[in-house]
Amino acid sequence: MITLRKANDRGRANFGWLDSKHTFSFGSYYDPRHMGFSKLRVINDDVVAGGKGFDTHGHRDMEIISYVLEGSIEHQDSAGNVQVLPAGEFQLMSAGKGIFHSEYNARKNKPLRFLQIWIEPNVFGQKPGYQQKAFGKAEGLTTIITPTGENGTLQIKQQATLHQLILAPGDELTFEPDSAKVYIHQVEGKLHVDNVQLTSGDGAKINGENKLLLTNSGSKQVTALVFELP
Repeated sequence: MITLRKANDRGRANFGWLDSKHTFSFGSYYDPRHMGFSKLRVINDDVVAGGKGFDTHGHRDMEIISYVLEGSIEHQDSAGNVQVLPAGEFQLMSAGKGIFHSEYNARKNKPLRFLQIWIEPNVFGQKPGYQQKAFGKAEGLTTIITPTGENGTLQIKQQATLHQLILAPGDELTFEPDSAKVYIHQVEGKLHVDNVQLTSGDGAKINGENKLLLTNSGSKQVTALVFELP
C-alpha cells in the first residue's frame, strides 16, 4: 500500500529568517494524521536566511540527520565538534543522554536549504555521537545510513536504513526492501513509485510492499531519500 503525502499539504512556519515546511507534526504545526511514520518522526525542509541560524539548543535520545541541498551549515556542539557541512553531505548526530548544538548558514548573503530529519532511537541514555560524510552522486541507490555502519555507512542507533536515490531521465530500477515499512521523500524531479507519481517535496508512506518499481518519469534528474524502517 502506497499513501501519498503531497508537498503542498505540509505544515509551514515562517519566522522571516527561517521558512520551514513540515512533513510531520512539529512545533506549532499539529495534525494527528501526520505524527510520523514508524520511527521516522521529523522531515523539515528548512530555508535559512544568510548569516542566520539556530542558536544553541538541546536534544536528547534522538537520531538527527541533516542533508544540505543548497549552501552549507556551520555546526558546533557541546561534544566539541566544530564542522562545516556543505551541500550534498550527510550529517548524523546521535543526541544520546543529551547534547547542545547550534547551526548557522555559513553564507552571509545567500540562503541555506537543508533537510532536518529525526529518527527515534532504539537505545537510550548513551554517549552522544557525531558523524559526517559525502557519498557522491552515483546513479541508482547509494546506502547512506545503516544500523551496523557497514561498508562505510553512517551508523544509526535504530533498525533503520537510509538510501540516496539518483535516476537519470527515463531510467528505472526495481527496489526490494528488507523492511515492511518504507518512506520515500522526493527531493527533486518526477519519480513514479509503481503507479504513484511524486514531485519535489512529496512523500510516500509504503506498507507491506516487497518490490517497488522506481522510475524517473520527468526530463530532469531525480533525487530522493529512501528510508527502510522497523
